[in-house]
Amino acid sequence: MSENRAFVGTYQGEKAVWLKYDRYEAAILPEVGGNLIAFRDVESGTPYLHEPTLDEMESFKARPFIHGIPVLFPPNRFEDGKFPWNGRTYQFPVNEPATGNHLHGFVHSETWAVEEFGTTAGESYVVVSLAVDEQSAVYTYLPHKFTIKLRYAISVDGLHQHVMVRNEGDDVMPCLFAFHTSVNAPFVPGGSAQDYRLKLTIGERWEMSERMLPTGKHQPLSTNEELMKGDGVYPFFESLDNHYTAVAQNGRNRMELTDTKHGITLVYDVGTSYKQWMIWNNGATEGFFCPEPQINLVNAPHVDLPADEIGLYSLAPGEIWEETGRLYVKKA
Repeated sequence: MSENRAFVGTYQGEKAVWLKYDRYEAAILPEVGGNLIAFRDVESGTPYLHEPTLDEMESFKARPFIHGIPVLFPPNRFEDGKFPWNGRTYQFPVNEPATGNHLHGFVHSETWAVEEFGTTAGESYVVVSLAVDEQSAVYTYLPHKFTIKLRYAISVDGLHQHVMVRNEGDDVMPCLFAFHTSVNAPFVPGGSAQDYRLKLTIGERWEMSERMLPTGKHQPLSTNEELMKGDGVYPFFESLDNHYTAVAQNGRNRMELTDTKHGITLVYDVGTSYKQWMIWNNGATEGFFCPEPQINLVNAPHVDLPADEIGLYSLAPGEIWEETGRLYVKKA
């Protein structure tokens, strides 16, 4: 009989909720930002996400951006830490001295509550949430009452992800969100990154300033970027820290990472609310890279373009934003 269970355990010494279903297993760290830290094929011994080693756990907890699926709210960079919104300007800490910007928001290291976990006939699942109010550290910088809820489930169809943000307050709030997803390349044990091809549903590349902030202009795609948009390209063809518009193909907004030698494709289908893609490959170092689905343009409140174009979403009191995603495997 196939295994189907959800339980509280540990991951490298940290509290974790483990999910197991058929050939897959996953683990989430509620006390480290609700990070879905592992998604694996147990039968083949394949880890799809970039996981921290035991020796890396302290540095991971200090900067939890390049392992698993960290939650960014609000994501990426904001000029001088300033966030103008609805007639006010919020001041975020400048935590990236090299650029003088704020980077990656306030929820990736918070302790999230485990609301429930369990199984159904077709999946194992967990629900975690972060409630922000006057008592929350997040409220210091983002003074709104809201709840972020994450539901992860594994089944024969891989890993399903559902995120929901609800405005619990009495004023309009900004809703800017991303996942800093970190995938292995190679993910097949003993595989070679040279055999891997990356496809991403990008449109245009944003021109970035020396401070890594968009100028509002686009740049032409290189030959390799056109391949990334088309049939696929070696993920480490050059150092990438690039920001692109997202343009759905065949109705879907997704990354596909193919091991051409083993004939396996990892698909990361993220939904069309994500208007932008970030991609970062650790200075073209083989091993892992981050395809980051993002609602908003970097530094969006400072960019004079239509809100829907740059993903500068708002939530009125009682309103909800939600989106789903899925990591699954198919034969190439």
